[in-house]
Amino acid sequence: MGSDRDAPEQRARVYSQTLERGIRVLQLLADAGRKQSTQEVADALGVHRSIVYRILRTLEDHRLVDRDDAGRYGPGVGLAPLARSVEHPLQAAALPEMSDLAGALGMTAFLVVRDHDEAVTIATVEPRHAGVHIAYRPGTRHPVDRGAPGLALLSGGPAEPGERREVAVARRRGWAASYQEVLPGMRSVAAPIVTRTGTAAAVAVVYVGPRSDGARVGPRVVAAARAIAAELT
Repeated sequence: MGSDRDAPEQRARVYSQTLERGIRVLQLLADAGRKQSTQEVADALGVHRSIVYRILRTLEDHRLVDRDDAGRYGPGVGLAPLARSVEHPLQAAALPEMSDLAGALGMTAFLVVRDHDEAVTIATVEPRHAGVHIAYRPGTRHPVDRGAPGLALLSGGPAEPGERREVAVARRRGWAASYQEVLPGMRSVAAPIVTRTGTAAAVAVVYVGPRSDGARVGPRVVAAARAIAAELT
C-alpha cells in the first residue's frame, strides 16, 4: 500500500489524465466533421466506453458538447465564447481586412497562428457573393512546414538550416504558395503578419484555380497582411 504522502501526487496524475482525455475528446469531435457516438469516441481514443461516457456527460453539462436525439455528440455552443477570447486583439485587427480580402478575391480567407510545430487556423471568412468557394474550419491544424500558411509563418523569421526552398522564396517575394499540401486539389496563398515583436500570424486564402493566379493573388494577400500588422502596431 502507498503512504498518505503519495496520495496527492497520485490524485494529481489521475486528474491530469482526465483533463487530457477531455481535451482529446473535444479535438476529436471538432475534427470529425459529423457527430460521434460514445462508442466511436471510445474506439478512437482507445479507452473504455464508460470513461468516455462520463467525460462526455461532464462536457455536456458545461455546454462544451451537444448531444442529439440519437445520443451522438458534437461540439457545443459553449465553445464559441472560449474561441472568441483566443488571440482577440489579433482577430479584431484581422477580421475587417479578411472580409475585404475574401470579397475582393471571391475566396475564403483565414487567419493562422503557430503552435509549436503546427499551423492552426483561428478564424475564417467566406466570400458573401461568390457562387462557389471553399469552406475552411477554425481549429484546422497541419505541420508548420506544409501549406502556404505554414510556409508564410516560417518566412516571417530568419533563415534556418534545412528549411524548405519554398520558405526562402516566400521570404524574398513576401508571400507563399502551395498546391494540395493540406487539402487535395486546393491552392493556397499566404503572407506573414509581421510586427515589431515578430511574426504574429499569417493571413491566407484557399481556392481552386491555375498556378498563374498566384501572381495576382499574392500581392493582394500581402497588402492585407501589412494592413493587419499596422493595426497591431
